[in-house]
Amino acid sequence: MPTPPPPATPSRLPLDWISASLRRERARAGLSLSELAKRAGIAKSTLSQLEAASGNPSVETLWALGVALDVPFSALVEPPAPAVQVIRSGDGPSVHSERADYAATLLSASPPGARRDIYHLRMEPGAPRESDPHIPGSVEHLVVSTGRLAAGPQGEAVELGPGDYMSYRGDVPHRYEALAPGTTFVLVMQHV
Repeated sequence: MPTPPPPATPSRLPLDWISASLRRERARAGLSLSELAKRAGIAKSTLSQLEAASGNPSVETLWALGVALDVPFSALVEPPAPAVQVIRSGDGPSVHSERADYAATLLSASPPGARRDIYHLRMEPGAPRESDPHIPGSVEHLVVSTGRLAAGPQGEAVELGPGDYMSYRGDVPHRYEALAPGTTFVLVMQHV
């Protein structure tokens, strides 16, 4: 009996990304399947297939759906962002200077209209800092300067060392815990 091929990873399939984006944006807009199909000028069955990740969308269909949902085309085809992103020291995309021993590593570009607060934090081992959710849409970015830190959403904390970067939703309960004396880190709070 032949061995079946391994299943594809759903998060890697563009059709799954599109399907999840369509469901998310339709829910955000508060539209029924019928109403969105009508506004986009497509058959309800076509939209149903796309949301079930079984259709074959054309650029024109996705463009019409984006217009009907009042979102850019990219919002429907962009891969989902991970809930927690970690960039280990030395792993990010760096650009080096020709005139000095200097390298710039982009960790996160500011989206249009975003507001950011930047903090430098010092923490010692002991009780962790438990943080309540911030305003909806908040995202926290942090870079460890010295020591070791466990941080992130409740139940998803990641251990980080000097130079490590992490981002996660700040609108859910989260925590910080110093794992070494003299732990310092930079925290950027992004509010959309």
